[in-house]
Amino acid sequence: MRKRTNAMTGTATQLKRMAMGVAVCLATPFILVSCGGGGGGGSSSETNFNIEPLGTQSLSIPEVNDIVARAVQASISRDVQSTIAITDRVGNVLAVYRMTNSSPTVIITSGLSGANGRGLDGFTPVPSELAAIAKAITGAYLSSTGNAFSTRTASQIVQEFFQPGETGQPSGPLYGVQFSQLPCSDLNVWLSQNATIGPKRSPLGLSADPGGFPIYQEGRVVGGIGVIASTDAGTQGVYGLDRDILTNEVDLEEEIAFAALPEAFRAPAQIRANRITANGQTFQFSNTTPAVAGAAALGGNGNFVAVAGYKTAAGVIAGTSYGTSQSGYVATTAPAFNGLDTFTLITNPADNTSVRFPPSAGGNLTQTEVQNILVEGMKIANRARAQIRIPLGAAAQVTVSVVDTTGQVLGLVRSSDAPIFGTDVSVQKARSALTFSSAEALTDFNAIDAGNHAAFANAMNTFFTQTTTALNGSAAYSARAIGNVHRPYFPDGEVGTPTGPLSSPIAQWSPFNVGFQLNIVTNKVLGTLTATTRAANQFSPPAALTCVDDANIPAGRQNRFANGMQIFPGGFPIYKGDALVGAVGVSGDGVDQDDMVGYLGVINGAAAVGSTMRPFPSTLLTANELSNSGEFLKYVQCPQTPFNNSSEQNVCPTP
Repeated sequence: MRKRTNAMTGTATQLKRMAMGVAVCLATPFILVSCGGGGGGGSSSETNFNIEPLGTQSLSIPEVNDIVARAVQASISRDVQSTIAITDRVGNVLAVYRMTNSSPTVIITSGLSGANGRGLDGFTPVPSELAAIAKAITGAYLSSTGNAFSTRTASQIVQEFFQPGETGQPSGPLYGVQFSQLPCSDLNVWLSQNATIGPKRSPLGLSADPGGFPIYQEGRVVGGIGVIASTDAGTQGVYGLDRDILTNEVDLEEEIAFAALPEAFRAPAQIRANRITANGQTFQFSNTTPAVAGAAALGGNGNFVAVAGYKTAAGVIAGTSYGTSQSGYVATTAPAFNGLDTFTLITNPADNTSVRFPPSAGGNLTQTEVQNILVEGMKIANRARAQIRIPLGAAAQVTVSVVDTTGQVLGLVRSSDAPIFGTDVSVQKARSALTFSSAEALTDFNAIDAGNHAAFANAMNTFFTQTTTALNGSAAYSARAIGNVHRPYFPDGEVGTPTGPLSSPIAQWSPFNVGFQLNIVTNKVLGTLTATTRAANQFSPPAALTCVDDANIPAGRQNRFANGMQIFPGGFPIYKGDALVGAVGVSGDGVDQDDMVGYLGVINGAAAVGSTMRPFPSTLLTANELSNSGEFLKYVQCPQTPFNNSSEQNVCPTP
């Protein structure tokens, strides 16, 4: 709910906010600065931010109760009724509180009339609890000890122009990231799998609706808060995004969520998004820095509630400490990763050796090859100058994953303080590069939902000057290249040019109706939103509980689609000669850094073991050789001078 003051008259107009289910972590080359600006500079205490990412910090039950009570008081003071969600860093829902007269549902809307009723745009009813949880998870998942991003930050980086409203600019650097952490993901887990192990799924993916923030203790991320507000139960809430970031409108949900956090729980001012710039553009953290609210009585103003699939009982629970076995993220103990400061995922909180994705052989990739891709990728990340972290000169923090030709994850490791969202996204990127590069691409794309999305696939298949059969395994596609043809303009951002073949046309486009990426998972996502119960699954769930259309995709290829697709850079197919043998995905830092870690991880990993594997084929086409109207796709783009303490340039060889 946004209250905008008219600059001419000074009158206040209550407006429904636009917002959306999206997420982010920036991924374009960034220049980091230690200056104010961009909103939200505020008076937060200057907590030391340059610290080790691990500690014993976590949210206790009294602390969660206190934050919720302050959100209730902030709502009362602003004459609205709210639904409030609190999570820990790995997505466990610690509390959901519904004020007595709050709206039980929201509508998903961008406010763009041509998109209404398409994709997720215009969908209703969505339980308010699910929208609040998505906001809280977004604040937690996008942040780290080196950067604090809010759902407002997310709204800047997922729209058709960056910055939003600046016509003619390329799309947001993390365009498409909103459709990660999906409720049908096979990578992210349900509450029923384990009470504490993450990363947990989000009901709506990542959110770009202002009103979601990370929660910190002593400079470390310990969780997130999300708020959905309405004037009363009869006025439906709105889940959207900020389409005009230059107006500095005051968003009531954002005010309430920020006011709920005592100074000790607010993100350190030095690492907030408004201290980070991309290509001269300052990011936003919050349009306001309200005073900390008092604590209202929780009894009599509403109730804590259970949420099927996300919180089994209404009562408040304590959060987990990230890096402990209870969180599901622990330090890697395999000797090959010694000294690299890597983490891995586990399945049993009582057993740190229960590694979920240890380096394994698959298809035509050996265990040694997989392990060395991961090792060499992490070596590159540790040398690389981070693009979305403060202080300047900090190393990149990423997740690296490898999949085989079926889409099965063969190995996954991550930097100790990499943002949580990159866990799922790295696998999405690998699977997307694999699937588009495969011989079965067109067949499978045309089969999903009984051919309902064939127009997108057929348009791409015949889009390029060089070939009329682009999706039959004769060309290699990186995640960057896939993104090039999945934008509402081709070339990206150039108004008046044709729509990319995988995108919704601009007249129907919105961040809730982007085209092929969303369309192939829409039925699974909507199925979870309308369900009153949510089935448990295992760490290797059956296809019916994942994002794949299991009725129409053959069993041997269902893993390729099991957590959805991703359409921003950081994923490459892996070849031996012209034989497709797998794929690599990287996520967590700038998109050029993600590209470099994955690309050089394969090349250097091959050199370390004498393998012929490469992130491109020997003689087949690569996407940078494909064009439409003289405009070529891009396959890989690495930073110009990427490494700390080195002047080395042009580090990525041409495919």
